[in-house]
Amino acid sequence: MAGVLKKGEKLFPEKVDIFAPEVKEIYYEGNLELLEKPSLAVVGSRKCTAYGKKIAGEIGKGMGNAGAAVVSGLARGIDTEAHIGAVGTEGGTIAVVAGGIDQFYPSENRDLQKKIASDGLIISLKPQGYRCKPYDFPIRNRIISAISDGVAIMEATSRSGALITAECAVEQGKNVYALPGNISSVYSFGTNTLIKEGATPIVSIDDMINDYGLSSKLDEDKYVPLGDGEMRIVEALREYGELTIEQLYKKTNIHPYDLNGILTVLEIKGVVFSAMGKFFVC
Repeated sequence: MAGVLKKGEKLFPEKVDIFAPEVKEIYYEGNLELLEKPSLAVVGSRKCTAYGKKIAGEIGKGMGNAGAAVVSGLARGIDTEAHIGAVGTEGGTIAVVAGGIDQFYPSENRDLQKKIASDGLIISLKPQGYRCKPYDFPIRNRIISAISDGVAIMEATSRSGALITAECAVEQGKNVYALPGNISSVYSFGTNTLIKEGATPIVSIDDMINDYGLSSKLDEDKYVPLGDGEMRIVEALREYGELTIEQLYKKTNIHPYDLNGILTVLEIKGVVFSAMGKFFVC
């Protein structure tokens, strides 16, 4: 269902009023009841690492399964993965877009936007037919923070728009989470700086779920029984965080031929994933 909210209507009394002085109307498509749920904004850079995308998707799915609405901006990269993770979950997902709700930006997210409009909620400050301009995105970021109980920044360069969302969250008294990252990576500069300045580091998704007073619901398919070789690999990755195949060979003493096969099976099972020549536990 599509509609318009007029200034003065009481939308969500326990959250920040998103009707800034210059905002007269808010346009939406989907289920407004999602605004009544506990909510977490998951945002980050459009250009990001495979690791950042992976964690954004897992947080989206984990928080959504626990009953929280996952909010983001439908941009490329982190936003997209967070929405995909939360689509179809109990909490659902809310997309705050910079253009009209009938505009598809970026164009490759057309199907995802239609899915969110059907199962979740799309919000915009602009009327249908409006094509977004660069100056619309900072305002969009303020709304993302305003309708969320907390904000999680996955990856951010020093000039990322995600940092604007974090600043808005601080001004609005919201908790800010940040994903720790490689200190040599430009994509982690923003999040590491936020942690230095007092943001809560994301150590585990369960910690975030507990902060919201919700209960974690495990993805049963991920916790299938593992064989001896599989467990040796998983334990090594848990201990060291990330390893190349050569390093895994040294840590597990599994022959490289067998190691390749086991890693392929673990990736199919969704237990590990690879990026930039290294393996990680999901």
